[in-house]
Amino acid sequence: MRKRRSIFRSDPNADPVINTTPLIDVMLVMLVMFIITIPRPTHMVDITLPGDVAVPDKVQDENRITIDTADTIRWNGEAVDLAQLGKLTQIASERAEPATLMFEPEARARYLRVDQAIGAIRRNGGSKLAFPGIYQYAGSI
Repeated sequence: MRKRRSIFRSDPNADPVINTTPLIDVMLVMLVMFIITIPRPTHMVDITLPGDVAVPDKVQDENRITIDTADTIRWNGEAVDLAQLGKLTQIASERAEPATLMFEPEARARYLRVDQAIGAIRRNGGSKLAFPGIYQYAGSI
């Protein structure tokens, strides 16, 4: 009588040998497919800046930008709108030594207005942006 071949090993205590290469290949293919199908980020700040804007004449070495709870943006204490903020930022950034913009929104200012102001600053070349009043948010979180 012939001995039957077993599908199991002859030594039951031996370590199983599993070829993991196909599993890794499948995971990499799935990862690539997942990356390809992720939608592009669609968040953006839409602001139409008019061509001729009256600009306050003072751009200093350090300029303080504040936003209060009534959504009023102030440049060194003078109320400005987003177009004027963009123009002032452009003037401040085109200097030989770009001016520092000290951005201090109030702790309870609306996030949307702060986001719009930062967007206007970044679009118009504001590269030296500082947040000196960050300590006021310590109790808000």
